[in-house]
Amino acid sequence: MFQRIRDLREDHDMTQKQVSAYLNCSQQVYSNYELGQRDIPTDVLIKLSRLYNVSVDYILNISNNPKISI
Repeated sequence: MFQRIRDLREDHDMTQKQVSAYLNCSQQVYSNYELGQRDIPTDVLIKLSRLYNVSVDYILNISNNPKISI
């Protein structure tokens, strides 16, 4: 999951600072998410899902299909 959020961020040409501002957390906290040093809260997973327009399952590596199921 941690590599996936980094890959998504880089694929969207965003910096950690930009994503952390969107999530309303510090850049250090976000960096810890990407490094796997801190668990990602559910509300943050949802925000990342919305930011990148992918499913939470995709972020969590449960699915390799990034499309959101309705």
